[in-house]
Amino acid sequence: MAKFGKWIGGGLGWAFGGPIGALLGYAVGSMFDSAERVDFGTFNARAGQPRTGAGDFGVSLLVLSAAVMKADGKILKSELSYVRTFFERQFGEQQTKEMMLVFKEILKQDVDVAKVSMQIKNNMDVHARLQLIHYLFGISKADGHVDKSEVDLIEQIARYFNIGPSEFGSIKAMFYKDANTAYKILGIEPSASDTELKKAYRKMAVKYHPDKIAHLGEDHQKAGKEKFQKVNDAYETIKKERGLN
Repeated sequence: MAKFGKWIGGGLGWAFGGPIGALLGYAVGSMFDSAERVDFGTFNARAGQPRTGAGDFGVSLLVLSAAVMKADGKILKSELSYVRTFFERQFGEQQTKEMMLVFKEILKQDVDVAKVSMQIKNNMDVHARLQLIHYLFGISKADGHVDKSEVDLIEQIARYFNIGPSEFGSIKAMFYKDANTAYKILGIEPSASDTELKKAYRKMAVKYHPDKIAHLGEDHQKAGKEKFQKVNDAYETIKKERGLN
């Protein structure tokens, strides 16, 4: 257990408890000879911490990633590679090796998406929840194929997160493009006026600004900048189409 104590005990707050803590406990417990559940209630968790830490976010991503990856009935190497690459950027190679061992155990378990999502909603701010949805779409498209069952599950998670259709559609459009992608990213219809376009852009620019998730760590902020750039690109695309300055 000591091998995993540093990144588990030092990086988690509210994720120690509830369904996420239970899943993590069984996952770590199954990696030892006793194959018994590890009771994270015995650890010194930072109860009631006001903000989500990188550890809470990371474990939440592991659990939901497992659910999304299994939604189509198969687990692909490309999806595992996407998750591994993300964690290597965030935590480093050695810690990622340990986390991926835990992740593979979580993949063997049934994830109660409703309960896990509600725990996240009640403890994670909206900007971090939006970033989670962004990562889940990245995983769903890691093999280059759009699978309806995975997208449907991400949409279900978004509803549990209390993320509205416009916000969900905006993030989805960043991964699945069509003729109206730029409008979908900004959450408006092609018939929107120029004034409505500018208003929508300002709203999305504030909502997706990378500073909103700075508390999650540098790597998450980099991903936030990518999302923010897609909003800017969508706005510039529409302005160019309309001949606006």
